[in-house]
Amino acid sequence: MDAIDRKILGALAEDASRSYAELSKIVNLSAPAVHDRVKRLKRDGVIKGTVAVLDGCKLGRTLLTFLVVDTSNYSATRKLLTFADRPEVEELHTVAGDGCVLVKVRANDTESLESFLMEIQSLEGVRSVRSYIALSTFLERGPSPGPA
Repeated sequence: MDAIDRKILGALAEDASRSYAELSKIVNLSAPAVHDRVKRLKRDGVIKGTVAVLDGCKLGRTLLTFLVVDTSNYSATRKLLTFADRPEVEELHTVAGDGCVLVKVRANDTESLESFLMEIQSLEGVRSVRSYIALSTFLERGPSPGPA
């Protein structure tokens, strides 16, 4: 991956709907050359997909919460990973440190969050769940492609 690839990735990270013609102007290459590079970046797994970034609040999921779940064994951690299929779960990570699993949840309201928490807490092997409710979000983005 070279500086041009990183510039393309940066432009796509800002707005994935940019055309190859628009990208070609940004990186000073022809549109077919940019297309080939994007195709290669997708093939190599650098670009994992193209998605619309949705506003959770406008969709009625106004309660953004981060959960740190501590489990007593690997089996309980694996059970938590099955929550990846749930629509309210936006991210799910196994972590090192003061917990085992970090979960980003966007719930409709406190009642639905409480129900979700009760479901997690009822799993055998879950020792504790700490909740951190976000009051405001100032930055939310994916990884940077690095310097161009």
